[in-house]
Amino acid sequence: MPPTDTERRLCEATARGDGDGQVAAIAGEDLYLAAPQQGQDPLPVYDDPAVGGTCIPVLTRGMLPPWQPQQFFDRVSLEELAQDWPNDKWRLAVNPGTPCAAYLAATPAHRAGWLRIRAQVGVRPGGLLVTHFGGPLHGPVARGLACGAPLAVHHSVPWNELGTAFLDPAADAATLREQWSVTDPVGWQQRLEELLAGRFAPADAEAALRARADRRGADGGDGDGHGEREAADAAPAAAGLTAAPGLPELVTRYEERFRADGLLPAGGQVVSVVALDLAHAVALVRWGLGARLCAPPQAEQAVQRAAARAGEVYGSWEEFAAGYALGRVLAFDNGWFGAAYAETVHLHRVLTQDASSPWRGLPFA
Repeated sequence: MPPTDTERRLCEATARGDGDGQVAAIAGEDLYLAAPQQGQDPLPVYDDPAVGGTCIPVLTRGMLPPWQPQQFFDRVSLEELAQDWPNDKWRLAVNPGTPCAAYLAATPAHRAGWLRIRAQVGVRPGGLLVTHFGGPLHGPVARGLACGAPLAVHHSVPWNELGTAFLDPAADAATLREQWSVTDPVGWQQRLEELLAGRFAPADAEAALRARADRRGADGGDGDGHGEREAADAAPAAAGLTAAPGLPELVTRYEERFRADGLLPAGGQVVSVVALDLAHAVALVRWGLGARLCAPPQAEQAVQRAAARAGEVYGSWEEFAAGYALGRVLAFDNGWFGAAYAETVHLHRVLTQDASSPWRGLPFA
């Protein structure tokens, strides 16, 4: 079975002898070129008996090998390869030596065809749900990875992958450095613990939501934080939120809009915004793998901890989804109901409505 839809399209085009179809299958995708080790040639050029000539090999995302501490890949596009191709007689070997192999001639005319098809196909958009059929699909590791699915969908990378890279080693290291001030394993571990503890989620909102849940429980409502919540009046006073001035009203406005847009059921309320930190904790693990700040056994344990923490706070994927959505819009939209809100709604709908989503197919706990 091809690991992702990219390899499936490539295999189908190869089977029917469709050269343009082969190019179209990879034209908008990230391709991976083995990074040279010290003392090696910059390009991993080799002679391939399958075509009787010299090739430059690249891999599609789904064909990247398992994580190795010293094995790195640079992310390239077909457009970049077309523009910087070093020798008209060489071929581009896509996934050589695998069932998903394709060999593309790279004369000037062929490369012009690559660019033409690339322009037609466009760049792979964000917001796509991707499953790697060779990755975890069941069990605690899969549930942990599903907690990080919103960020995987945002970047259109497989949600269920603990592997060689999230995007690529350089980009993963840059994300850790620029967004999380992480440059070494010690710093990575510290940030992971903080995220698992919910230290970065909007603190005032979390305190207000917890206080509301506690009061509801004291008044005889469902105070365990799980399952169906009681219907609540949408007015700020009746919602029972207390926090910094303006925050209760903002949370209530978002909850009202969530109910209208289907992110919450009628009368539903958000339990907690900790889901935002748990999703980022899983992403931090994947970035850490890509930057080689942690290894797979450590990563598997960390994502399982994220799943366990989610189970302590929420009772279903629906509750987790609403918590992530509120945390995200409080952090990035701040009452504007603009692009960040629209993107949050898209992520929610993809993960709660697509039949192949882990939030549809995986048990929450």
